[in-house]
Amino acid sequence: MQSRRERREVRPRAGWMVMGKGAAGPSALEVGKILVFFLCLFPSVSLQCKILKCNSEFWASTSSSGPEEEFCTALRAYNNCVRRTARTCRGDLAYHSAQHGIEDLMSQHNCSKEGPTTQPRAGTPAPPPPPQLQPDSQERSDGPEQCHYERSLPRHSSPPNYTHCGFFGDPHLRTFSDDFQTCKVEGAWPLIHNKYLSVQVTNTPVVPGSSATATSKLTIIFKNFQECVDQKMYHAETDELPAAFADGSKNGGDRHGANTLRIVEKVSGQHVEIHARYIGTTIVVRQVGRYLTFAVRMPEEVVNSVEDRDNQDLYLCLHGCPANQRIDFRTFRDRAVEGHGPGKSRMGSQPHGFTYQAAMAKCKERLPVEDLYFQSCVFDLFSSGDINFTMAAYYAFEDVKMLHSNKDKYHIFEKDAFGSNAAPRGSDLFSLVLLNCLAVLLWIECCWVHL
Repeated sequence: MQSRRERREVRPRAGWMVMGKGAAGPSALEVGKILVFFLCLFPSVSLQCKILKCNSEFWASTSSSGPEEEFCTALRAYNNCVRRTARTCRGDLAYHSAQHGIEDLMSQHNCSKEGPTTQPRAGTPAPPPPPQLQPDSQERSDGPEQCHYERSLPRHSSPPNYTHCGFFGDPHLRTFSDDFQTCKVEGAWPLIHNKYLSVQVTNTPVVPGSSATATSKLTIIFKNFQECVDQKMYHAETDELPAAFADGSKNGGDRHGANTLRIVEKVSGQHVEIHARYIGTTIVVRQVGRYLTFAVRMPEEVVNSVEDRDNQDLYLCLHGCPANQRIDFRTFRDRAVEGHGPGKSRMGSQPHGFTYQAAMAKCKERLPVEDLYFQSCVFDLFSSGDINFTMAAYYAFEDVKMLHSNKDKYHIFEKDAFGSNAAPRGSDLFSLVLLNCLAVLLWIECCWVHL
């Protein structure tokens, strides 16, 4: 009997998901993980849609190796379960992904659609593999040079330009180009999506009935990369900040460069770092209060390695939040200063006990420089009353100091964030005046010709 079935060795392909490339389709276990990922990205799955139940039953029934006949039987049962959800799940992406995944797996394993469909075994998923099977040894080789971003660059080339993106609080976004925005973006949104990795956040309301949101879930996909790392998924949510990938491992898998992708737990349940040296990237994930923060340091070349530029408009770290999702907290601040009253939610319904001056004093304790990190702290504290947002802004700035390559750009002030918009307007006004003058001159010349 083989110790590891061939279906365990196939890699995911891009035919029915947006994670990585490979020559063959996904294994049975990977199908379950992928569908869980889709359910995380699209939380709109209703209670009537039972695709999650089908997925979990199939995952449990295929979590350990067994004869090919048993796999085909479980796959047919899975197919029947998915078909029974068609009426309630027809508009759900996870449902359609399951359909395509089942077709791929049936083809790969030569499973006929007709045959026994015994109910998948009930029970919890199998325990993780024993420690000796998890490729996390510190003694393993870091692999070839192409698994180290800086070593793989051509000799005598200029050093790479590292950029930074941060996402924190209610929520505030600092893009790779150092634009600073405050956004609504409720629900699932992509922060990063390029050839090497994808990052998705899910934002939920801070106060019921309010447009104030904060990040409660985060999913990161590291895609297969040459002989360096296997595809890995990291998922975190409120009160669950794991120090391992979804499969229980802490590095990039079975390949020679596995240790160029590693998870390091800094503070249990509060601070995790992911180092992806093969793409020169460092990611910091924190839980502050009930919500998550995200920060990344990434080479400009990796930032811009998009595969389909026509579908990259919602890559928030690159393009910022859509205009209709942005909030001008300067207007909010001006109204708060004029009101001199206790803070209220954006819907104006629940007082939180912080005056604007009290919020400023509290934020000043951690953020002495009145930059946009300070302003975002005041905005969040005043609008939500959640004292933890003070620490979220503080740690976001600490991450900037750790990850940003230009110390002169640590602080961003209002003139930097909003002043750039004034220049184009002034330029447009000048152009308009100039065109009007030219029109007048042409009109005068025409009049003289006719005279």
